[in-house]
Amino acid sequence: MAETKEVLIQVKDLKKHFKVGKKAILKAVDGISFDIFKGETLGLVGESGCGKTTCGKTIMGLYPATSGDIIYDGVDINKLNRKERYEFTRRAQIIFQDPYSSLNPRMTVGDIIGEGIDIHNLYTGKSRTERIYELLDIIGLNAEHASRFPHEFSGGQRQRIGIARALAIEPDFIVCDEPISALDVSIQAQVINLLIKLQKDLGLTYLFIAHDLSMVKHISDRVGVMYLGNMVELAKSSEIYHNPLHPYTKALMSAIPIPDPSVEREKKRVAIEGEIPSPINPKPGCRFAGRCKVVKDICKQEAPKLLEVKSGHFVACHLTGK
Repeated sequence: MAETKEVLIQVKDLKKHFKVGKKAILKAVDGISFDIFKGETLGLVGESGCGKTTCGKTIMGLYPATSGDIIYDGVDINKLNRKERYEFTRRAQIIFQDPYSSLNPRMTVGDIIGEGIDIHNLYTGKSRTERIYELLDIIGLNAEHASRFPHEFSGGQRQRIGIARALAIEPDFIVCDEPISALDVSIQAQVINLLIKLQKDLGLTYLFIAHDLSMVKHISDRVGVMYLGNMVELAKSSEIYHNPLHPYTKALMSAIPIPDPSVEREKKRVAIEGEIPSPINPKPGCRFAGRCKVVKDICKQEAPKLLEVKSGHFVACHLTGK
């Protein structure tokens, strides 16, 4: 668990909307708030299209926020000038989901890792080469790999190269955007263990976005659950896995397979029926109301607020949030 409660990032009522056609608005992230503490891993989970990746990229500044505040170490990154944003990119990096498309096929591994070093003028000449070799060693590759091209590596090795690229400029914070979803199951645990080791050795802070709930449980200190652009639950990892309160979270947690076949057979699944509604011009009320088995009239009329129902456990639900 994180040893400090010092806040590194504050996200306040963050919205990221996209225009679709002439009039329609896609509300990918629609008013979410949370903190990320220094040295911790905050997991972010939810179905495809819920806004997890958009949230991560907006925090990084890859997408301009429609509204809301992103406070990084006391500074609102939405108000940074060009020089200040240049400094911010030194402190915050991202590991992309697809290790095949995120690496330039025309650049050698050494140049891919060294690109950030060059942009920020951190090392030159021999010290630059030594730094690249050091990073390759950290991720489990050899110095001779620096002269090779991305197509000469496996998916797991490419993701390790992506990790080295993110580490090259010595950041404090890394957005891990589904870094294992494109990898073989046998490789996923290796990458997760590498990220955990790097966090411990370098004092990193992670926002870990993923589909695999068991992996998120393994790496995360706290977990946030998103549904259709909203944060519906946020709590410590152990709390959210053993005592989920939101109906959507309960369904997600019941879908996690249990290695023991006899226990798995007896486990009660919470099924979610119906289609995910469109995030384009959504109806008023709770976004989950149309698929919820315990829905009440108020759920269809008024959107619930994310409230702290007990210490450190936040839920956006009219039935549990009071």
